[in-house]
Amino acid sequence: MATPTERKEAERLERRESVQFALDQAGGEEPPAPPRAQTVRRDRAWLTGWLVVLAFATAVSFLAAWQGLPLASATRELLLRVTRGALLAAGILAAQRLISLLFIARLHDPVSRYNLHRVADLLAVLAAAFVTVTFMFRNWYAAAVSLGLLSLILGFALQTPITSLLAWVYILIRRPYRVGDRIRIGDATGDVIDVSYLDTTLWEFGGEYLSTDHPSGRLIKFPNGHVLTTTVYNYSWPLFPYIWNEVKLHIAYDSDLEWVAQVMKEVAEETLGEQMMSRVRTYRELLAKTPVDHLEVREQPAVFFRISENTWLEAILRYLVEPKQAGRVKTRLIQELLGRLNAEPERVLFPKSNLR
Repeated sequence: MATPTERKEAERLERRESVQFALDQAGGEEPPAPPRAQTVRRDRAWLTGWLVVLAFATAVSFLAAWQGLPLASATRELLLRVTRGALLAAGILAAQRLISLLFIARLHDPVSRYNLHRVADLLAVLAAAFVTVTFMFRNWYAAAVSLGLLSLILGFALQTPITSLLAWVYILIRRPYRVGDRIRIGDATGDVIDVSYLDTTLWEFGGEYLSTDHPSGRLIKFPNGHVLTTTVYNYSWPLFPYIWNEVKLHIAYDSDLEWVAQVMKEVAEETLGEQMMSRVRTYRELLAKTPVDHLEVREQPAVFFRISENTWLEAILRYLVEPKQAGRVKTRLIQELLGRLNAEPERVLFPKSNLR
């Protein structure tokens, strides 16, 4: 049972935006985004730049409209269309930066703030591009026809990028993964370090050159469109950011199985620590609000025995661990287990080199 302190911590976690979203999905974050101060500085710089463009385009527009300037009528008309299109486009982009400063930058959740910034940037650029192209034509009909033909051509030529762009919107809405999550998709496994408009970047762990889950040093990029057709395994669910892991040892049939199980549990509890088990109880309180059978989520390590395919028994220690700590924790467990078990060879028999 969770203590009052653990229940209070569960209530605090439940107020997090990412946890609330996960609870809604279940039916019941990290350096994920730039710091707020950095985002505000960037928006202020862009707002200043677009205001300068607005002032310059306004001056050119008034100059082009001045009849005292000796310009051909066709040149004057083209210059007016271009400057007015630039005025509207710069106004849209400046307004977007102002909205970001006044509203988006005030959001407390860094991931939501980061994603909304990117959506606002994309919409503003698309709107500005549409306005610019529109003013290059004499009337809206010509602009619409031209944009329609252009969209048809680009739709065939850029089918994969467009699918990835739509998948990016899906990732923002459904959140199969976020920056900072550890995932596996297809043959790629790693920590998400960037989700751009067209592709996702992973910092790989494991891989073909390593037998553990240590980072390999390689980056993996894949089109966002893969998320629509490929199963995504996420190891960082906000409601329960742990995974079950196992250590298997081969022992003889005539070993003291009760003693072996007791030693394995003690070593696991000492290695994981009470703090880890307390956190598991805290998250179990959150799982109680979902259809997940939280009663099966035990904070205590468990030991099982299985008959191996060879002539030995498998002593299996199963425990919960944070995904990014799995390799280090398993190494410490193996070292501690072998040290404790080998200290009493009369109670546990391991395969010898000439009997394997």
